[in-house]
Amino acid sequence: MRRILALFLAIASATAAAAAPLLDRTPGVVSYTFRNEFKADMAGTFDKVKGFGITDIEMSNLFGQEPAKIRALMDDRGITCSSYGAPYNDVLKKTDDVAAVAKTLGAKYVRVSLPGSKTPFDKAAALQRIAEMNAMGKQLREKHGLTFVLHNHGMEFVPEGQDTLYDLIHAQTRPEDVSFELDVLWAYLPGADPVALFEKYGTRIPLMHVKDVRKGVPRSWGHKYDSDNDVTLGTGQLDQAAIFAAAKKAGVKHFYLEDESSHSLEQVPLSIAYLKADR
Repeated sequence: MRRILALFLAIASATAAAAAPLLDRTPGVVSYTFRNEFKADMAGTFDKVKGFGITDIEMSNLFGQEPAKIRALMDDRGITCSSYGAPYNDVLKKTDDVAAVAKTLGAKYVRVSLPGSKTPFDKAAALQRIAEMNAMGKQLREKHGLTFVLHNHGMEFVPEGQDTLYDLIHAQTRPEDVSFELDVLWAYLPGADPVALFEKYGTRIPLMHVKDVRKGVPRSWGHKYDSDNDVTLGTGQLDQAAIFAAAKKAGVKHFYLEDESSHSLEQVPLSIAYLKADR
């Protein structure tokens, strides 16, 4: 009898797991997804965002508006800004000013990407950025109660010894001062495995950019990427089921859709439906 009951429970559990959606809530969105719309009509664009059921946003630009005005527009619609994406050099040189903007928006995270350079990103450059990020992260944490987050692009996945510069950055930044936002597309295209990164680094990655790339686009770094290769989730190359399973196990707190294509208004609701569908 116990064996039969155990078998029944196992089957029921497997059936429930198989029917579960990839995400049991509406994901957030990166403001860059609707950059043209925000520039033209910020209030109307927030209305569209809320109309999609989205209540969590990462503001990656102020679009010429005052932070307090943006906060009021979000508050009126029940939208929360959980992360503020600022230029690396602004955070480095004007840390307190950036922190003030983030707190006005209501963000808990300050997110940067490594700045571009005319010289290749190598170990020496990585070590310089590591020291800077440790300092920025400490100041944001101790003085402002904010979490500093590095968003990856492809440059971090250059080989370094048996690993990559991304691994070096993880190894030499202080976990209490530097966290990470994994852009799964810009890990996948240079040849990394997003699933393996979530499994390796776990809670150091509290934020994720949710994306997919058109089938047939080569996996490489350094070429000019056509943003219209961003496609509706589930129609491209990425194994979304495996990625979301690993991300949830790692403890990702915020999932932000980032669709950089010219079709984002059409694709975003389809991507949301894909994530929330039983399967």
